[in-house]
Amino acid sequence: MFYFMLSRLKTILSHPLVRGLDLDSLEANSLRRRIIQEKLFLKEIYKEWYTEISISLPKTPDGPVLEIGSGGGFLKEFVPGLITSEILNISSADILLDGHCLPFKKNSLKGIVMIDVFHHMQNVKLFLDSAAYCLKLDGVLVMVEPWNTAWSRFIYKYLHHESFDHEANQWSFTKGGPLSQANSALPWIVFSRDKEKFEQEFSTWHIQKIRPHTPFRYLISGGVSFISFSPMFLYKMWRGIEGVFNPWMNLWAMFATIILVNNHE
Repeated sequence: MFYFMLSRLKTILSHPLVRGLDLDSLEANSLRRRIIQEKLFLKEIYKEWYTEISISLPKTPDGPVLEIGSGGGFLKEFVPGLITSEILNISSADILLDGHCLPFKKNSLKGIVMIDVFHHMQNVKLFLDSAAYCLKLDGVLVMVEPWNTAWSRFIYKYLHHESFDHEANQWSFTKGGPLSQANSALPWIVFSRDKEKFEQEFSTWHIQKIRPHTPFRYLISGGVSFISFSPMFLYKMWRGIEGVFNPWMNLWAMFATIILVNNHE
């Protein structure tokens, strides 16, 4: 009964533009751009994430930056010359690609960035090896991903459409749709729980930074799947509330910014 009522509640609260649509459909993913632009509370969160991503990139002008899984985003406004990409053929993306096999020459990119993409990677090794091949020496991989905390586990397990298995023994999951199949705990598993294993298997990569953040605002915004639960004029208030929780982000954060540096040519 609990799960039935929860399912009904999620249906009622889902955004009308994507309600009932297949998460992996071209239509649903094309509509996300409109949702982000119209939901000013959500758009402001993306602006903050994009600002952090842009200042994390190498300052050298040599080499382009690739965004994997651009979706309905607008990172191009923050990173000039950005190459946007998607696994689905949506009009806003510059190129169509699968992140497991990047179609770029060796040492050709200075940065690879992505939001909510890594936890959809069904083969972590294939992706990280491909990304390292394309990046220049000291090039960076910057991502904003779901993170595992006591608070986020409850939210992701009961209120999110994607799987969240922080006890998974493997860095993989059942293959399925490109967006519906995932393990939202995967970034935490690879870069935190199994950090020692990661460092042993991927000497090419150095973890420069992991910053847990955003415990409440994305949830309150409704994301791209649900209606918004707060008006825009309360945004600064919610940002201030999150600021109070900064010392305890390892307990409350729902996301983390992860920066990896490529140490080998």
